[in-house]
Amino acid sequence: MTYRAPVADILFSMVHEVGIDLAHKDGVYADLAEGFAEATLTESGKFAENILAPLNRIGDQHGAKLNASKVTAAPGFAEAYRRWTAGGWNAITGPSSYGGTDLPVLLNTACIEIWNAANMAFSLCPLLTLGAIEAMQSHATEALKTLYLGKLVSGEWAGTMNLTEPQAGSDLGGLKTRAERQPDGTYKLVGSKIFITYGEHDMTDNIVHFVLARLPNAPKGTRGISLFLVPKFLVNADGTLGARNDVYCASLEHKLGIHASPTCTMVYGDHGGAVGFLIGEENKGLACMFTMMNSARLNVGVQGVAIAERAFQQALAYAKDRRQGHAAGDRSETMSPIVLHPDVARMLMTMKAMTAAARAICLLTAESIDRSRREKNAVAREHALARASLLTPIAKAFSTDIGNEVASLGIQVHGGMGYIEESGAAQFLRDARIAAIYEGTNGIQAIDLVQRKLGLSEGDTVRREIADMRASLVAASEINAESFGDMNTCLVDAVDSLERATLFLLEASKTQPSDALAGATPYLRLFALARGGTALAKGALAAQRLSAAGSSDPALRARIATARFFAENIATGASGLERAVTRGAGSVHTAAAALDL
Repeated sequence: MTYRAPVADILFSMVHEVGIDLAHKDGVYADLAEGFAEATLTESGKFAENILAPLNRIGDQHGAKLNASKVTAAPGFAEAYRRWTAGGWNAITGPSSYGGTDLPVLLNTACIEIWNAANMAFSLCPLLTLGAIEAMQSHATEALKTLYLGKLVSGEWAGTMNLTEPQAGSDLGGLKTRAERQPDGTYKLVGSKIFITYGEHDMTDNIVHFVLARLPNAPKGTRGISLFLVPKFLVNADGTLGARNDVYCASLEHKLGIHASPTCTMVYGDHGGAVGFLIGEENKGLACMFTMMNSARLNVGVQGVAIAERAFQQALAYAKDRRQGHAAGDRSETMSPIVLHPDVARMLMTMKAMTAAARAICLLTAESIDRSRREKNAVAREHALARASLLTPIAKAFSTDIGNEVASLGIQVHGGMGYIEESGAAQFLRDARIAAIYEGTNGIQAIDLVQRKLGLSEGDTVRREIADMRASLVAASEINAESFGDMNTCLVDAVDSLERATLFLLEASKTQPSDALAGATPYLRLFALARGGTALAKGALAAQRLSAAGSSDPALRARIATARFFAENIATGASGLERAVTRGAGSVHTAAAALDL
């Protein structure tokens, strides 16, 4: 089934659910005015549809191959990557001083959805390079920027993130890779890393690894971690490539999905030590690495949206074509398309509504990042940064959860054919499964939300977010439209549940932290239902007003129906989630007995 980039849906979400102004040539998004955003997304969609999507199945079947520490990309991938860089796609948000175009994160976030929906395994390579660029911008010396940043911005060189070791998964304090200072100011690294995405490949001339390691006599735990830039090939003073560095791929993982994305075991220093360059300060590498990780967490959330969109498109096309039984009231002699059966329609609407809600949350997060950098007022920048920090774990965890759920529903819509690889539906589920794990598991995202983000500005950040949700509902309540059904009532209940659960956790975090941790995951889901639902309601309000003003766009009625479905069929789970947050800790604490521990 062919992929079609949902440009109109993304633009509608940007303008009417997030609330950005694309009509004026001033303000935060002046560079997206006069049709620039639409033109860019349209071209992004063409690249995704015509170049990346046809390689998705090929990559899944052939995968990346390892031979004597060299990895060869799946057929067509290297050429597609050359066309990618030639098109300037890697440089969208890169600094203009190093060849980038300094465009908003919001625009790039939308492009990232389109590219990942077309081919997630391919898109992982440039996604990691984006994080490397941000880390270099924020923490590298000018000398390192001069040698490396331009090549990373253009995409001529790729970047990676090297954190995990066999004995240190999410707990980075246990890592053992060593770094030793050298007389010339460099460092020699010895150790190994696992699960390194695109750690070795033949799509670029050089690969720039960002590696966490520990110096001699460094403090124990995460306080003793430093970050190093370790290139595959050393770079001469004139920018040309020099000698091969002492870093190699020892093996490739055989994975459930994203087969064309090489997941490498990397070995540093088997032949005397890999040459590395310090990024930031010694023993403060984790803060530098989190610059990469925070960028990656939003982008991984967008991967969840992307896979959900692709799975929905395929399931909808199949349901319109597949005939089985007779729908209620259908007296024709031929069997009905299964899309007419209420339960199939329910599954499809669940897929569509969840995808739309997750997209809105990711775009809201991206917009907050932009405002934290682009607003002229310092207070506005501070509030935007706090909002981005609050929303990032929700964007990552909720979106990747629904990527899994929607892909699974897509198989269900296909019935037995969904379980057959040839249909393509199974690949979406296999590819989606990793996104809830990497860049910090979704449980860690929930802990981060409850332990660190709710308390931002003494709770003022989350209170402002809840107030924003309520403002959307007040505006929607003024519309007496039959098509809205019980949307407003259901969403008011959801926001009420969120507010009560938030107050509980703000207090429990101080007095009963174990109770707060027990409720973290259901709380994140509750937050997402309220935030996503109210964003869709805001869009429904805009759709109603556009229709009343004479617009004949048939998509407007569908947007209202999607928002209503989300409110009446999905957001209604908020009350149960609230109860799990505020009253479920006791049963979690007795788990040791139930699990016979």
